[in-house]
Amino acid sequence: MIKVKLFILMEALMSKTIRTRFAPSPTGFMHVGNLRSALYEFLVAKSQGGQFILRIEDTDQDRLVEGAVEHIYQTLKEVNLQYDEGPDIGGPYAPYVQSERLDHYLPYAKQLIEEDKAYYCFCSKDRLNSLQESSEFGGYDRHCRELDETEIEANLKNGKPYVIRQKMPFEGVTSFKDEIFGEISVDNKELEDQILIKSDGYPTYNFANVIDDHEMKITHVVRGSEYLSSTPKYNLLYDAFGWKIPKYVHLPLILGKDGAKLSKRHGATTFEALVEQGYLTDAIINYIAFLGWAPSKDEREIFSLNELIENFTISGISKSPAVFDYAKLDWYNEQYIRLMSENEFAAWIKDEADKFFGDSEYDLELVANILQNRISKKSDLAETLDFVKQPDAFNPEMYFHKRSKLTPEVAETVLRAVATELKELEFVRDIIHPAIKNLAKELEYKVGTVMNPIRIALSGRQVTPGGSIDLLLLLGKKESINRLENVIAELKNYNLKQ
Repeated sequence: MIKVKLFILMEALMSKTIRTRFAPSPTGFMHVGNLRSALYEFLVAKSQGGQFILRIEDTDQDRLVEGAVEHIYQTLKEVNLQYDEGPDIGGPYAPYVQSERLDHYLPYAKQLIEEDKAYYCFCSKDRLNSLQESSEFGGYDRHCRELDETEIEANLKNGKPYVIRQKMPFEGVTSFKDEIFGEISVDNKELEDQILIKSDGYPTYNFANVIDDHEMKITHVVRGSEYLSSTPKYNLLYDAFGWKIPKYVHLPLILGKDGAKLSKRHGATTFEALVEQGYLTDAIINYIAFLGWAPSKDEREIFSLNELIENFTISGISKSPAVFDYAKLDWYNEQYIRLMSENEFAAWIKDEADKFFGDSEYDLELVANILQNRISKKSDLAETLDFVKQPDAFNPEMYFHKRSKLTPEVAETVLRAVATELKELEFVRDIIHPAIKNLAKELEYKVGTVMNPIRIALSGRQVTPGGSIDLLLLLGKKESINRLENVIAELKNYNLKQ
């Protein structure tokens, strides 16, 4: 008796609890659009004290990718979207994998057949292909809709392949309210008698969705706006069973900067690819949160996941398409990079630095100090420091600077003195820096007039990450002096020709 009362209490509480679900198909890596759906589903639930469910939709067996389910688990773990129920942690409505729920779907389909709301369809693939050009009834002519019972029984007895289709209304309009796009209506005559159970015994995506959402008490269905047109089919199923229809929250499209739907041709479009390029998880989530949503009162753009939960509202979601801008993602990543401690940043770039420097020794702390305020993502390291492996070609024009009175002649004089001085010094910052400042004083030049040609000689560039002292320490004594002497020789030849 106590157990019964407890169950009734749980059911009552569940009926008042906001419940959303992320229901990906395990067909590959997590696309940005799927990740945004997961994030918004998580935020819709958590911002209202609700529950977020993970369900794996693997009814399309032909498209399954080995390891994709584990990748879904790993991605959600990395971005800290913790689900309350799911295949790997269980829950009151287990199992949470559709292929493990096959015994749930056929009884519902047969219930609709018994109630004259669905029927067996024995049409062959060839016949269906011949109807594809037809626009009537959504493309299927409802040939099997009114077969007599004798023919149906004979076909079933002979093992003739079949699907189960829902009987759609011939007339009228099916309407529903979306929380973002408002009232949506579709003429019923445009709707095909949708397939509920395929010939392989698996439920279709639409049918399994409705059954699972109902059984799992999902209150809010959050998904991309590409599903707007198929939502009337879902609602006609809910009506057929006499079930309460959940609230719909359809999200705006995500476009590339060219106005086309975001795809691989725009660049990295999966979470894994973005991480591999060197974007931080928190930055990715923060940016994706703003792809279609904005806080109502707070003008900040940097939000932790907890702050997103506190500020998120469905009313803040836009119906206008969002544009995925890699430059804006770079900006977000920069903000999170700047927020890291020096030790955190050094640990983060170590694998990239190890790959860049190879077998050469390098000072990780120095590299981190040089780069933390100068890169947008981890993969920028190699390009930013490429001069370390090979300086740019000698260009005498770089040694002209009117304000500091730098000329190639002055640069030659300065660099000769610097190279001579460095040969006698221990290569540590506290020794090199004051020594070069003293040398500038002895030569009666401004410190900048000495430092600038050092930077150019070491890198072949007028602008570098870090200053001249940083570059000297980065390259080390032997390589620094070698580069200085090479440029001195180039400057001598140039000056002799003038």
